Amino acid sequence: MPLAPGRAGAAAPSRRGPADPVRALMHRHRELCERAVDPLEIAAGLEAHGVTDRTAARFRHRDVFALAEELYARVPRAGDSAGPVPVRETPAHAGWIVYALLPGVACALTAAGIELATGRVSLVVGVAGALVVAVTLALCLRHGPLRAEGRPAPAARLWVCWLLGYAVFGDGLLGELIEGGPDGPWPMDATTLAALAAAPAPAAWCAHLLAVRARRKLAVSRGTEAFGASVRPLLLGVTGLFVGVLVCFQIAVAAVAAAGASGAVGSVTGGSGPAALAAGVALGALLFLARLLTVHGFPRPASAGLAAAAALQVTALCAVLAARLPGCGFLARPVERLVDAGGVGAVPAVACAVAALALLVHATAALSRTSAHAARNGTRTRTGTDDPKGPDGRDSPDGRHGPH
Repeated sequence: MPLAPGRAGAAAPSRRGPADPVRALMHRHRELCERAVDPLEIAAGLEAHGVTDRTAARFRHRDVFALAEELYARVPRAGDSAGPVPVRETPAHAGWIVYALLPGVACALTAAGIELATGRVSLVVGVAGALVVAVTLALCLRHGPLRAEGRPAPAARLWVCWLLGYAVFGDGLLGELIEGGPDGPWPMDATTLAALAAAPAPAAWCAHLLAVRARRKLAVSRGTEAFGASVRPLLLGVTGLFVGVLVCFQIAVAAVAAAGASGAVGSVTGGSGPAALAAGVALGALLFLARLLTVHGFPRPASAGLAAAAALQVTALCAVLAARLPGCGFLARPVERLVDAGGVGAVPAVACAVAALALLVHATAALSRTSAHAARNGTRTRTGTDDPKGPDGRDSPDGRHGPH
């Protein structure tokens, strides 16, 4: 029998569309999507919260980038009438280049002043020059590619000071301890410190090169795996380039020091042999990788690497001292064998090299993520706080501040 006209609509229920798989994700990360200036920032935030290409496939998207583009298109942004802020690459301004050159220039002037002065004047010139080098280094780290946003690990400065102090006084102290001393002031060697004072310039340029090339690869990559595969060789190449420049600096400074001491250029590796050169290069590589991780938002692993190198050096000194106790001579045997094989410089060389390799492995994995470079692209999520929770109130899986 025909249905009544009034009941025709009730007999044929309306067909609902398929469930929207992105809606829940959109509500969970609404604050991130509202504050984003482009899809790359949303992709970085999603990745920092554990969303991978496999997770994006469950939301019916081929990768995180495609998922971020849909979220960017569907969620209205705060102040959308003003339009998105264009992403600009920071050019190599003369400002940070000058700041990067200042430590080396200050160190060279200090060395020249010490050579020209005599007596207490030389000591005053050395102390004043060390303060000037420290100030110029602080300026270099606060401007340009080596500038780290946010707060670094509090203990990182302590470990850096120890490593630099050991580079100047550690070899002489270790040699005196092995021989049964010290009976008086032990010798010092500022060759490594002078070479490291000139290193901020190539370090800043290498960090700038990594940031620029990584942003370009981020702009053209269509997946996190493809981006990571393209960034890892770049990171290794930049690190190798810096190490090569640092080797040249070490050789040049050692040659100048040998010429000033003997009147002719002798052994370019200084009095401690090739181990002193290796120790300086390993320390410079360790400091470079630690700063690179700090700049890109990983201060805790950087501080851990510096602490590991300092701990190995402290352990070597304490082992030689503890060997003087009755029945504890075996404690100093590893250190003595290492010193017999390569000189006192072999101890800091091994300590810094092991820590630098560990940081390089960690940096290869950490800096191959899109979030590490989107944050340096001027698209850091502006939550206005340093709360280590993401925009959805959950902790970031890698321990970094926010979704970057």
